[in-house]
Amino acid sequence: MKELLKNILKKLGLYHFLQGNYRQLLVAVKGISSQVKYAKFKGTGFECNCCGAMYSQFIPDYPSAENAHAISANEVVAGYGENILCPSCLSTARERLIIALLKDNIKLTGKKILHFSPEKKIYNFIKSSNEVITADIQPLFYKNIDSKIKNEDATHLSFSDNNFDVVIGNHIMEHIPNDAKALKEIYRVLKPGGRAILQVPYSTKITNTLEEPGINDPQKQSTLFGQKDHVRIYQMQDYISRLQYCGFKVSLMEYKDLSMYYKNAIQLNEAFLSILK
Repeated sequence: MKELLKNILKKLGLYHFLQGNYRQLLVAVKGISSQVKYAKFKGTGFECNCCGAMYSQFIPDYPSAENAHAISANEVVAGYGENILCPSCLSTARERLIIALLKDNIKLTGKKILHFSPEKKIYNFIKSSNEVITADIQPLFYKNIDSKIKNEDATHLSFSDNNFDVVIGNHIMEHIPNDAKALKEIYRVLKPGGRAILQVPYSTKITNTLEEPGINDPQKQSTLFGQKDHVRIYQMQDYISRLQYCGFKVSLMEYKDLSMYYKNAIQLNEAFLSILK
């Protein structure tokens, strides 16, 4: 019955819109309860660079049972662990890392930015003084973040060459079967000297990227890759090689190089890739 209703809503073009709004409702409810539960932890320790709140502990977040084995067995850095969510605004560790690096490394005024699958906190941070175009292959899912979001396939973008100063695609490549084509398209639409932010879940334990690009089996995808809509787990050096093959200049900032951002409760052991055209 659940799948039947889901298919009907998809045919009517309502499924992703309703799903996106339902998710936002859950976030709002969780936000209220978290502020109450974590009030006792207010004070020095971690500082959220999205809302300015300070707590000695942030909220942990762990993978669901069906996803946990793949993430644990392959030691995937995937946005889970201790101190992930801000108790005040529910920003995520990965959002806080990107915002910190944007503040310190890019003069964010008057830039033209393409933001895939827009995360609310990042979008709100960049939109005030830049021209931001948001895009997703399922745009209705993000209508509550940007009502003007465009329907775009990352492997076949409608934008002209050398169009954007910055492209942000945070945790999207692991969803895309033909990631090479998507990376080439992002390279094409970036201006010379432009910057791409393309963080992904990754492992330094595995020797090769684990992938099955043609898979369409949510249960198996959870078992193999740690999420029902992922098609791979990247091996870090292989991901860097894929970026370089498409023409990007890549510099790796390891977790120890990001110590100035530990105060913002960034993801434990997450590295950052500086990606330039």
